[in-house]
Amino acid sequence: MRRAPLPADALDATDRAILNALQDGFPLTPRPFRDAAAALGIDESDLIARIQNLREEGAITRFGPFFDAEAMGGAFCLCAMAVPADRFDEVVTLVNAHPEVAHNYERAHRLNMWFVLATDSLKGIETTARAIEGETGLKVLRFPKLREFFIGFRVQA
Repeated sequence: MRRAPLPADALDATDRAILNALQDGFPLTPRPFRDAAAALGIDESDLIARIQNLREEGAITRFGPFFDAEAMGGAFCLCAMAVPADRFDEVVTLVNAHPEVAHNYERAHRLNMWFVLATDSLKGIETTARAIEGETGLKVLRFPKLREFFIGFRVQA
């Protein structure tokens, strides 16, 4: 997990175009990387290498499908923790080891670790949050969703 902002010149115009395009969907075709790359005007191997590099640089934390757990009968919950700075790396490793953790972000705030739990039930949220509390000795604050908002992220290409 990246702990500092990317340098201003870390992403070129192609990287930015990839970030923007892939948020609109990924082709469900026999050769999705080839088809996505063609739409961007690059070749398949370049797209794959760039996505890997974006992950390694910390520009993106993951690349893969996002499933709506609630639509499938499961549950989501936004969670936050106040993690001592000297334990942050240890705690992020423990938290991220849980397959129920969809994504995890560091924030400059007393509640400096924010993550989403996605489980097959509301009970699964509690079970996972309690397990994290037991492993870390830190309280997991739970913020269940009251309303859903859809936002997009775009970078200047």
